[in-house]
Amino acid sequence: MPESLPPTIDPVAAARWHALVPDESPWLHEEVARRMQERLQWIVKAPAAWCDWDPLRGGMQGHALVGERFAQAVSQIAETSSPQGEAAVRARLARPWWSPARWSAAAPRFGLPQDGSQQMLWSNMALHMATEPQALIARWHRALAVDGYLMFSCLGPDTLRELHALYADLGWPAPGHAMTDMHDWGDMLVQAGFAEPIMDMERITLTFATPQRLLQELRGLGRNLHPRRFAALRGRNWRTQLEQALAQRLADPRHDGQLALTFEIVYGHAFKPAPRVRVEGSSAVSLQDMRSMLKSGRTSAR
Repeated sequence: MPESLPPTIDPVAAARWHALVPDESPWLHEEVARRMQERLQWIVKAPAAWCDWDPLRGGMQGHALVGERFAQAVSQIAETSSPQGEAAVRARLARPWWSPARWSAAAPRFGLPQDGSQQMLWSNMALHMATEPQALIARWHRALAVDGYLMFSCLGPDTLRELHALYADLGWPAPGHAMTDMHDWGDMLVQAGFAEPIMDMERITLTFATPQRLLQELRGLGRNLHPRRFAALRGRNWRTQLEQALAQRLADPRHDGQLALTFEIVYGHAFKPAPRVRVEGSSAVSLQDMRSMLKSGRTSAR
């Protein structure tokens, strides 16, 4: 597996998961999108154009909230899961002919954004499932104009810590792949050319009345992408053993005996600075970079 890939993600399994079309965006994703869009109140200048990367699973309600906040901005939707996924996004955004919004609101654009075309790129709860996160971050950097900014969220390493401990005690393979620490995400942002990354995290505890409901929710949030996960299907006896272990180990008296799971949510924000020119005996600057530097008025040399 290439060194640039996360060491505990199976790329084939990840691609299979990415291509699935969900019936609806997971509740947790919508809640994280709601919290992340509240952070946009600190943005002084509204973007003229913004791109939502993979909103189908990231949160269609969250997409609507950002669209309401930046109602005058041109929105771009980059749904990279599959053609069926993009069709599902179009269908969910479609308004009936009698709706005034259908005729008054600008329709979003679809497809990958052109380089330098966006003032904001929004990605909710996607990066932790990417097989090549550094390449994805670099793609986001290219899509942004100078002084444009990135807003993203993803799961962090404390996610499902109760489930990881349970599996380890039972001698089973890990229930999921390892998540990246927020400081490592910050380093990757800098390596991709972003400036002044701001990283933050919080832990959200979800509670479930039954093991069956817990497993159903996890099924909607993702898959086990660990290369050394269980190699074959398990039978009914294994499922029964798992449900019994969940009921015994995860029952939390602080939540009236309901089953509790921790999710670490990582938030990241960074902006794209003007390109810098390295001063040497002779220097070459592309026309596009020169235009960007002149627009920003922040030309610098090193």
